[in-house]
Amino acid sequence: MRALVVEDDPGIAGGLSEALRRAGYAVDVCSRLEQAWGALSVEPFDVMLLDLGLPDGDGLDLLARVRRKPSKSQTLPHHDMPVLIMTARDGVSDRIGGLDSGADDYIVKPFDPNELLARLRAMLRRAGGRSKPVIEHGDLVIDPAAHTVERAGEIVVLGAKEFALLMTLFQAMPQVLSKSRLESALYGFGESLESNAIEVHVHHLRRKLGESLIKTVRGVGYFIPREADGSAPVPVRKPT
Repeated sequence: MRALVVEDDPGIAGGLSEALRRAGYAVDVCSRLEQAWGALSVEPFDVMLLDLGLPDGDGLDLLARVRRKPSKSQTLPHHDMPVLIMTARDGVSDRIGGLDSGADDYIVKPFDPNELLARLRAMLRRAGGRSKPVIEHGDLVIDPAAHTVERAGEIVVLGAKEFALLMTLFQAMPQVLSKSRLESALYGFGESLESNAIEVHVHHLRRKLGESLIKTVRGVGYFIPREADGSAPVPVRKPT
């Protein structure tokens, strides 16, 4: 899962980035509105954490731009991407204004990073159409909070990128995600990436969790079917 942090305080941005990376997110940080808009315009993100008081304007202006549905001629940002506002503005009217402007959640600084991570998990559950805190699929039970995977009651140890890839595919299920989309979800700007990294991670997941879990649409990408052992592909998700 890839997160965009829009925060101009280096201390907060650094601490938050570290907490997110430990939780398995690929993280990019922007300190200005236009920088964030530029990142959103060229890369797909799964979630945005947005400060409001930024050097070049109000974060609500960026939120409004994100929520504006693009025309057919545009390939611009993810107008339905989950957005969490994080700000020192603690008035009731501020919270109402932020939520009514299109934010999915609102947290007031200072906050506990663990609470923020829990709110992100809840947002992503809702975005994926889930209500239960764990994902059950065939003989698999995945706990996003604990970062654990069980297969037929046995714990399966996954690497950080393997777990992130698994969560990205489940979040999109049953849509087909292209290799480039998966690379964007797992690796931030500046992170080194081998040309066959996704293929290697998929191979490891199949070996550990079963060959039939992740399906390949040749020349298009990968997907997890809604029904375990299903095989019917659906259209690829295009970066928006």
